[in-house]
Amino acid sequence: RRRRWTSRARAARRRGRECRGGDSDGAERRAAMITDDVIWQVINHNHCSFKAKTTTQTMCRNQYNITGLCNKSSCPLANSRYATILEREGECFLYMKTAERAHTPAKLWEAVPLPKSYTQALATIDEHLAYWPKFVVHKCKQRLTKITQYLIRMRRLRLKAARPALERVHKKKEKRDLRREAKAERAANLEKAIEKELLDRLKAGTYGDIYNFPRREYAKVLEEEEARAEAEEGE
Repeated sequence: RRRRWTSRARAARRRGRECRGGDSDGAERRAAMITDDVIWQVINHNHCSFKAKTTTQTMCRNQYNITGLCNKSSCPLANSRYATILEREGECFLYMKTAERAHTPAKLWEAVPLPKSYTQALATIDEHLAYWPKFVVHKCKQRLTKITQYLIRMRRLRLKAARPALERVHKKKEKRDLRREAKAERAANLEKAIEKELLDRLKAGTYGDIYNFPRREYAKVLEEEEARAEAEEGE
């Protein structure tokens, strides 16, 4: 009985110290955990504007989400202590959120620029997240790896864009143009043949005084004959 009363007395003293501020850090941590649980219950069972349901799983559209999934450990709203990696104009930043800055939404996230070197960036993450949960540290490194990979691909594509652009070959259009040229050439040859035949018949006097030729070709032949005669007279 004495042991029971002693343990109860110690627990009561500990609670008293917590209320008086003796164990303020632990009290704040427990209060943050309770708040996080309440927020997650509201988000999970009620409406969340960042939630996107699919046929297989539920996704999250929040830019600070470390995995893109809608669950308790990955939700940036339901975790007072959270960290993620974001990319801004080709540079990576480590964003950290703690319960001590929850009362200042404008300064809620602390941004730490990461070096461009991949190994140095990993060392920076280990330095700033030394005593954080292993899940957060692992996901931050995994997200940094993915972002680094797609930044390298972007640089390669940018270098490829400097090459001369290839133009499309319109085979159907080229064939259509060739057919039209062939038709125009045949029509021109036909007109020349008609003119030659008319000129031969005119010289031979095949029809006598009756001329039933097309007016345009006939007038053209006459003009050529007159020009030729004038040229001969000039000589």
